[in-house]
Amino acid sequence: MAIDRALHAVTWACWVAAVLVVLSITRNPIYVGLTLLWIGLVWLAVGHAPSLRDLPAAPLSPLRFGLFVVVMSTLFNGLTVHAGRTVLFVIPGRVPLFSGPVTLEAVVYGALNGLVLTAMFAAFLALYQATPTYALIRLIPRAFYPVGVVVSIALTFVPTTLQEFRQIREAQAVRGHRMRGLRSWLPLFLPLLIGGMERALQLAEAMMARGFAGAPAADDDTRLRAGMLAGLVLVATGLLLRLVWQIRLTGGALLLLGVVLMALTLRQAGRRHPHTVYRRRPLHGRDWLVIGAAAVTAGIFVVPLPGVDRASLYYLPYPQVTLPPLSLALGAATWGLLMPAAVLAWQIALAGPPDKSTVQPRP
Repeated sequence: MAIDRALHAVTWACWVAAVLVVLSITRNPIYVGLTLLWIGLVWLAVGHAPSLRDLPAAPLSPLRFGLFVVVMSTLFNGLTVHAGRTVLFVIPGRVPLFSGPVTLEAVVYGALNGLVLTAMFAAFLALYQATPTYALIRLIPRAFYPVGVVVSIALTFVPTTLQEFRQIREAQAVRGHRMRGLRSWLPLFLPLLIGGMERALQLAEAMMARGFAGAPAADDDTRLRAGMLAGLVLVATGLLLRLVWQIRLTGGALLLLGVVLMALTLRQAGRRHPHTVYRRRPLHGRDWLVIGAAAVTAGIFVVPLPGVDRASLYYLPYPQVTLPPLSLALGAATWGLLMPAAVLAWQIALAGPPDKSTVQPRP
């Protein structure tokens, strides 16, 4: 796999963060629809990029997930939230939570929430499909290296468990075992459970014997904990000032200061746990291009800028459905989320048509 030509895992993480920022701020169907469209184009580009052909396929189609989530969210919100002026029909009786008017506004808001969840899922799916597993694990800060070890062990247990399940099923089939009901699964799951617990205990004993995460507390642990706690307090205070008391400038400053303080604390804590790699992957120009576009998009949606009408961000279908307003600046800002697709499309154009005799299909 031409992994050097692929975008860095940090780049994809920044892009997903920008997507989450946009989708968390607004429920305007225009901005949500544009974001979903750009994510779809990025997802298609990931599937055809020459540098990502050997990565595993997506475990679940975003179209199927979106269809299920949008339908369920629309039904649940429409049947349980009895607010709005445009009444479609009334559920009679005294059924708790469901009885009452079903309004168009509740149905529209439920559909918007479903689209937002679909867009978030598609963004994380693109991250999963475009980034190797080891690169995702390396995104965990070094300060949380025990978490990274646990995650890597858990990921290795999955294929091992599946392989053992197939072996148990084949062995039971040789003995004449047939699946005829729920009880028929016991001869399969009991050996699988016992074998998994035995492997876990053996691994735990080996890690304990090697002193994993058993180093004595350092002198600067108190300072690191105090720095992290101060950062969390600043973030919480900034959110309260912005969301509750509407003091946006001071709240934003405290929020940014808290995030910076926590990042510096994590960086300082990570330096206590050095690690080595065979070859470091630097951020190339294409990575900085995607990161910059994502930062611009998130910044325009978060920071109140002069000349940018932010009223359209706070669109709600209640109390009566109206046409959503549109700010050209905010609409154009969502184009920054399309930058990964542009970079991958450029790679596809440079690579030319794939050789059918050498390209292997994704599993």
